[in-house]
Amino acid sequence: MNNTKNVGQDQNGDNNVNSMEKSKAIVLQKNGCSTAGKNGAGKMLITSLLIFLLLFALAACGTTPANENPSTTALAADSPAATIKTTPEATPETTPEATAEATPEAVAVPATDRAGNPIAVPAEVKRIVSLAPSFTETLIDLGLSDRIVAIDKQATALAGVNPAWPVFDLMTPDAEKILQLKPDVIIATGMSMVDNEDPFKPISDTGVCVIYIPSSDSIKGIQEDLMFIGAVTGTTDNAQKLVDKMQAGIDSVAAIGKTVSEKKKVYFEIGAAPYMYSFGSGVFLNEMIELIGAENVFANEKSWLSVSEESALAANPDVILTNVNYIPEPVAEIKARAGWDVMKAVKDGQVFYIDNMASSLPDHNIVKALNEMAKAVYPDIYK
Repeated sequence: MNNTKNVGQDQNGDNNVNSMEKSKAIVLQKNGCSTAGKNGAGKMLITSLLIFLLLFALAACGTTPANENPSTTALAADSPAATIKTTPEATPETTPEATAEATPEAVAVPATDRAGNPIAVPAEVKRIVSLAPSFTETLIDLGLSDRIVAIDKQATALAGVNPAWPVFDLMTPDAEKILQLKPDVIIATGMSMVDNEDPFKPISDTGVCVIYIPSSDSIKGIQEDLMFIGAVTGTTDNAQKLVDKMQAGIDSVAAIGKTVSEKKKVYFEIGAAPYMYSFGSGVFLNEMIELIGAENVFANEKSWLSVSEESALAANPDVILTNVNYIPEPVAEIKARAGWDVMKAVKDGQVFYIDNMASSLPDHNIVKALNEMAKAVYPDIYK
């Protein structure tokens, strides 16, 4: 009996506080996504990304402003700036999603955003409003802190954030105050969309360039997002360096992962009991589990999932990973759950915490989480 349910989720932000969890639940519920809970309560708390607001694409809900979710597709042909110059042989054979195609040296300014909407990027992008933690983290690491004029409230804890930057709620942005900052571009996530209503329309109607980047559900998509941001901001070389460093880290782990003959079964929990959440295939975290040489116990499912205790116990994982950070001692909480002492991972003490930000935000820093996952699951081969 299948006791998992698919849910939609956009993970460009973090779920560092319960208020973000509630915001996500509101978005998902308003867009007709399924929720899970005891006695059909329909209440949910989702961690990660998450952002994947962890996390990661409103895939089941289609809440991006474009007609289709582009998170699993390449950029439009008129946006070559976001293709990546990594060599195909550098990517693990088991995860072709992590491979990017070669691209010409010439880079054009994108004519559409990552959601497929037409955009007109100004000749000079000097003032940026960044309304998702993953975008802000990327801009900072591209060396663009001096161009950021405002961020969303979930990004305030990121390294390199200027405490003087104005802060906005990505769910209910104040258009008037944003316009007072005179931004050249606003970079937003699908999380801001509720009932397919664009909260930034009053801003775009004034001529300001509003760019939507739905959360990508693959490593390749994340790399394309990085290159897209680089193209928009005129920092393609720096973006390529981030992608190259990211790919090198992935390749290093994958080379070892391919040598694993007896794959361990992993359950990765992104939402704690009693409203447990995980993911199946079609999520970059699933790719990461495969890269380290392990198997996701819910790989046969799709996207983000609500998980019942029955299905978790039946899966009997060898290792449990969690990035839950909104309760005290998430590892101890899992080990203490009634009836879970029969589970192999719990009996063997194989329950580990993975950095929430690194495993939630879909950007180049997922490599940190990848290494943590590898060392937790296979400590003997990943030193």
